[in-house]
Amino acid sequence: MARPPSNADPHLQYRRTERLPSLIHSNLPDPPVSTTARLRAALTSDGVDRISRLPDSLLHEIVSRLPAKDAARTAALAARWRGVWRSTPIVLVDTHLLPNGASASSLDVTAAVSHILATHPGPFRCVHLTRSRMGEHQAHLRLWLRLLAARGVQELVLVNRPLPSDVPLPKTLFTISTLTRLYIGVWKFPDAAGLGGASFPHLRELGICSVAVESGDIDLVVARSPALEILNIQGTMKGVHLRLISKSLRCVQICAFVLESVEVVSAPCLERLILSECLSPAGGSCTTVKIGNVPKLSLFGKLETGKYALEIQDTVIMAGIKTSPSMMVTSVKTLSLKVRFGVHNDVKMVPAFLKCFPCLEALHIMSEKCDQPAGKLNLEFWEEVGPIVGVRLRMKVMTFLDYRAQQDEIAFLQYIFQNAQVLKYVLVSAVNPRYTPLSTDDMFSTLYAMSDELWLSKFSFAIGGTHGPEGAAGPETHQQKPQAGKTRQQKPQAAKTRQQKPKAGNRLN
Repeated sequence: MARPPSNADPHLQYRRTERLPSLIHSNLPDPPVSTTARLRAALTSDGVDRISRLPDSLLHEIVSRLPAKDAARTAALAARWRGVWRSTPIVLVDTHLLPNGASASSLDVTAAVSHILATHPGPFRCVHLTRSRMGEHQAHLRLWLRLLAARGVQELVLVNRPLPSDVPLPKTLFTISTLTRLYIGVWKFPDAAGLGGASFPHLRELGICSVAVESGDIDLVVARSPALEILNIQGTMKGVHLRLISKSLRCVQICAFVLESVEVVSAPCLERLILSECLSPAGGSCTTVKIGNVPKLSLFGKLETGKYALEIQDTVIMAGIKTSPSMMVTSVKTLSLKVRFGVHNDVKMVPAFLKCFPCLEALHIMSEKCDQPAGKLNLEFWEEVGPIVGVRLRMKVMTFLDYRAQQDEIAFLQYIFQNAQVLKYVLVSAVNPRYTPLSTDDMFSTLYAMSDELWLSKFSFAIGGTHGPEGAAGPETHQQKPQAGKTRQQKPQAAKTRQQKPKAGNRLN
């Protein structure tokens, strides 16, 4: 059953545009200084200012932990402090320049940033610029970047105030060779061919948020960042092909991004590959996820069985395929899947995916709502699947979120419970009852009906529900594993504990 193109609805695009600022800012790293602490001159009872007698190294350390505005004010404390802030690596966050957190015009913020960059000789260890409408101040922006390059900035967060979202990112940015962390948001990426030999030799973390890019742009930056460990990509409405080759990458996270394909050709240090809420390309076709040389990959997800076409070592994983050693990723210990259990073809891909990860220890399933169910698969289907090595011999933890008490969900859980021999902890979280015709108790009762003393004695079993919207994180645990020999025929009320108090250590956190 083909998915409709998730980026075709104009109303959906409008809602995403409205939410864009909050989404971007939630994805940005926090600045290393805060405005909540008060700056006071400490005097002893005898009136002697002993702080000013501290060695220069300690005074510089104190000032470096202050916002730029407060750091400049230390010059008024005493003659001893007057030159300290100008010779200290400082943190510049434009939101800290606003009076008492009040709003200010883009022009006022731009003027304040320009003044600090012009008067402080550097270096700047961290700069966050997120309050200016860069499209209106492009000349200032180019000057800022030249000054930051000259002053050796190490961490830079550069976000254009939306809208417009097509403001070109100045190529000057790519001349700042001292950067160790870079986050850019709401820009149009420059023509990669015009960047020459620009590189980021010390860059360890890169965030790209709602930036208009072409296929090959991100690949180029990654290739020219030999120390890059973390790649965080969020939000774009144009389909892109990613092809990643890196000897240093350890974590790749891609969220709400329209992907045609992502190919990890060679990343020998990669430990985490996270695909979260990625959008289908135009036409509703599947996104290809190709896994190559990733010997240290331990966490992989969230694979959506109806949205992603998985390819391992040049072999496309299909339903019913006979798994060979070349198709297995033995390093993966944690796998996350998103499944439309009401769609026959989606469910058939679940065992095909699971067989590719024979050393799986933790499996996280999210059940996705299906408006038009297409076929049902009962326990007979799973019996025909037969044993899956990772599930049978390795899997110790399983979570199942947004449980709807559908027949296909029940059949899947029964298969897991009957086959997982080393399973220790299980958490099943029911979907908010507002999104299903069943009550919470009705959904719970289908789980209690699966009671089987043979597997109840093997693992701790928690049942929970959520009071948030569909897909909300963090279930509220209501139930715990009973003692072996006790059945669960009595239907408890939501949010109340089971008849028997669980033993210490049995709760699944």
